[in-house]
Amino acid sequence: MGANRTPELAETAVPAGTGATSGMNAERRRVAFATLVGTTVEWYDFLVYAQIAALVFGELFFSGLGQWSQLTALATTGVSFIFRPLGAILSGYLGDRFGRRIVLVLTLGLMGLATTLVGLLPTAASIGIAAPILLIALRCLQGLSAGGEWGGAAMLAVEHAGPGRRGRMGAFPQMGMPLGMMLAIIVMAVVNAVVGKEAFDDWGWRIPFLLSVVLVLVGHFVRSRVAESPVFAQLEEAHATAKTPLRELVRHNFGTVLTAAGTVVGNMAAGYMIVGGFALAYSTKTHGLERNDVLVWLVAATAVWIACTYIGAWWSDRAGRPIVYRVGYTMLFVMLLPQFWLLSSGTLLGTGLAVVTLAIPLGLTYGPQSALFAEMFPAKIRLSGVSLAYAVGAVFGGAFAPTIAEALTKNFDSVMAVAPYLMVMALVSLGVAFLIPDRSKESLSSH
Repeated sequence: MGANRTPELAETAVPAGTGATSGMNAERRRVAFATLVGTTVEWYDFLVYAQIAALVFGELFFSGLGQWSQLTALATTGVSFIFRPLGAILSGYLGDRFGRRIVLVLTLGLMGLATTLVGLLPTAASIGIAAPILLIALRCLQGLSAGGEWGGAAMLAVEHAGPGRRGRMGAFPQMGMPLGMMLAIIVMAVVNAVVGKEAFDDWGWRIPFLLSVVLVLVGHFVRSRVAESPVFAQLEEAHATAKTPLRELVRHNFGTVLTAAGTVVGNMAAGYMIVGGFALAYSTKTHGLERNDVLVWLVAATAVWIACTYIGAWWSDRAGRPIVYRVGYTMLFVMLLPQFWLLSSGTLLGTGLAVVTLAIPLGLTYGPQSALFAEMFPAKIRLSGVSLAYAVGAVFGGAFAPTIAEALTKNFDSVMAVAPYLMVMALVSLGVAFLIPDRSKESLSSH
């Protein structure tokens, strides 16, 4: 990753005003749009499950567990994370051997299939214990897909970036997560408003899952029109692709995998209070707030998250990635106690302010992630490295965060008990951020 490397194709200077410049800029726009659309669809599928599971799956699939039904339903959201490292390994192998584009197509198709089948699944009242088993199996398929999706999209975007724009280019797949969340919330709110709460809890919950078919077709069409990463093309031309990328990664860069994973655990844990369904379930079931009123505030929070994601990415191009992480995680640590005090108030305004302000440090620590991860790994094992690091961070950060939050709330009879847990996670990532050198000015070259 030294400065003596040959600049990769994506960062090769082209004289201003030439046709090559126009073509390159047009291709970058297509890549930015394709990675944004694809990750939005992928995260819509992944996150609509988390929200609906928090609302209705306890009663529909785990009612036999009594008081543990809600906790179990939230736990199924986390089970999928166990399969994300496997998805990361598989997609890393494919992406480092055969290119980034193939990963995007395969992961999107697998996620769409699993999500659609959830919408068609009979409940426990119809087929008994087979229902929760099939539900968990489909959630694991979603985890397998999610483990591979992010790395492929993020590296395709970053490796197409122009000089000094890796953070901003990498922000597009990053914005897909809150956009997917926003889309999931809007669809749920519309369906809930049209059919009513009783019908939604009975059968209307299936509609957001079934709509995935249309979204996946759109995402696949957009992604099929983008070019392969110029960095991977350069590797192929030089016959320098890794034959066994996972072996090389573990042998030479496993410490880097753990370091990169450490930068995201704080973001994942706190972020899943919003996207994992905890805030929605807590405010509606504990305090009796209207579902659609809370969903409106969650849409506002995701809008703030999107804006701060791009701001964080843009800032990281100017100031370096580590400084943005340090500021973001310091903000998160300081703000968590007041945010959970607001959430505990049980008022709609307090709940809204809690989730909206939480979105600010989440965006700052999410925006630079694609570029930061790309800069941490050599090109020939880059997709394997970033995918596995993200998956490991997700397992230790976000996997069971809603379940842990639910357990802490029940055990201490107060949602305030969740804040110290998240503060510890934020401190972990803040500490790791001080160990990372800034490589934003170095080349992503394979040589």
